Amino acid sequence: MSGRRNSVFGSLVVVLGLVGITVGFVAWALVAGPDVQRVIVRAVVVTLIIFLIILFLRYFALLWFSYLGHAERNVLGIRELRELPPISILVPAYNEGRVMERALTSLMKLDYPEYEVLVIDDGSTDATLSIASEWEGQRGPGRFRVITKPNGGKSSALNAGIAHSTHPLIMCMDADSYLEPQTLLKAARHFADPAVGAVAGNVKVENRRKIVSRLQALEYIEGLNMPRRAQGFVAAVNIVPGPVGLFRREALEEVGGYDVDTFAEDADLTLKMMAAGWRVEYEDQAIAWTQAPESWRDLTQQRYRWTRGILQALRKRKGLFLRPFPDFPLWVSTLQLAFEALVWPTMNVLAHLFFAIVALIFGAGELILYWMVLLTLLDLVAALVTVSMEEESLTLVPMALIYRFIFILFLDVVKMFAMVEELFRLDMGWGKLQRLEESPV
Repeated sequence: MSGRRNSVFGSLVVVLGLVGITVGFVAWALVAGPDVQRVIVRAVVVTLIIFLIILFLRYFALLWFSYLGHAERNVLGIRELRELPPISILVPAYNEGRVMERALTSLMKLDYPEYEVLVIDDGSTDATLSIASEWEGQRGPGRFRVITKPNGGKSSALNAGIAHSTHPLIMCMDADSYLEPQTLLKAARHFADPAVGAVAGNVKVENRRKIVSRLQALEYIEGLNMPRRAQGFVAAVNIVPGPVGLFRREALEEVGGYDVDTFAEDADLTLKMMAAGWRVEYEDQAIAWTQAPESWRDLTQQRYRWTRGILQALRKRKGLFLRPFPDFPLWVSTLQLAFEALVWPTMNVLAHLFFAIVALIFGAGELILYWMVLLTLLDLVAALVTVSMEEESLTLVPMALIYRFIFILFLDVVKMFAMVEELFRLDMGWGKLQRLEESPV
């Protein structure tokens, strides 16, 4: 615990230092005279305009390319496989007894001719192993097996599953998720192209009873799946999500499976596969429902871990930033990942802080209010478009009213703390997310 306290203290000192610099600058401006203050107000206006331009370009680029990907799939379709190859489904599990039965029940109902399910018990201390063992044997088209090993982490469990699997395609999923029946059929067809090494599926939030989980449901649609759909249009998806990803065995073996040196094994593996020359595509009909954190504390722990893991994966490949060729899609994907994890959270938090101080001190509140209204309207439009493309519930659209200035700002503050801690390589710790026994949609 002392290491974790030191970690929090260190990052808090750095973040408060940035805040102090901002406040100090404004305090200096207050005593610098009216001429300096007029210059500052003009600079704020210019900064607002630049900030809005960047935001609009980002949003409309993602919306446009995601729409093109959506239209291409619905108009041109996907080339189908002549024969459906058998698939190995890997389910790594550590103390997932509460949700294991539901996950395996969904796998028994998959609409696919031949597949095997390997549950990899990673040294669980609850009922995970006993529940999974009851499922062993042939159940419909699927053959269920259980592998047990000492606790070594998710990457280690997935590598053990790959070693024990037998089929040419490998589906990786999380034990707290469950798959829609058509998931394997929709994802497998992409492998008609021999250059495709992996297919990222569509992750949706299952539990939507609380405000925090409903906001995440909108975020998965607008903030995660929209960029993934846009990346899929150019076959350059930079993260195959843990709850639903289908891989070509040949590609996994070529890159050496999962590394164990990051906290974001899915992002790390995806970048490895792209660097090896494999295409990574997106399939919006390969759907996994997952449990989202239902408290702000659990959400903080999750996003802190995600951010540090992504930064670790980028650190391993820092040389890619200076090499746009010969693999331009990989370069663009790497830059986009770095922008979302590093640049944008810092810009967003400091801009909000700076604008709030200027509005209070220099009387620019009306200008800031217009800016906030404009961004909220943009979020409402983006939510309506993406929710419609996903054929999701329109009841999520009103969440856009508090999406940016509460939820996204909160997450960006968490990302800033994670970024600072990773920059100084401070100790990391987090608790395991408490699973829900029932979580109706």
